[in-house]
Amino acid sequence: MSDEEACLTLEQLCSVCALERDWLVLRVREGLIQATGAGGAEWRFTTATLARVRRMRDLERTYDAAPELAALAADMLEEIDRLRARLRRAGISY
Repeated sequence: MSDEEACLTLEQLCSVCALERDWLVLRVREGLIQATGAGGAEWRFTTATLARVRRMRDLERTYDAAPELAALAADMLEEIDRLRARLRRAGISY
């Protein structure tokens, strides 16, 4: 199983990120964080989602960002990471 396929439960993700369960549940229900599964105890999160959750939490805490803005900023940072990876694979330094 690759890192991208590795899954965490709701409780595991909350524990790893030191989050309150309600914080994560609200953001999943609002569509800001992706989860697979029927809901609640059956939700599963990838390790990529783990990085997103940490970014969003840090943006919200550090800059007092609204959840929607933290999610937007996380989207942009993820895209920058993908573009930089493409540049590295192409042998282009930035």
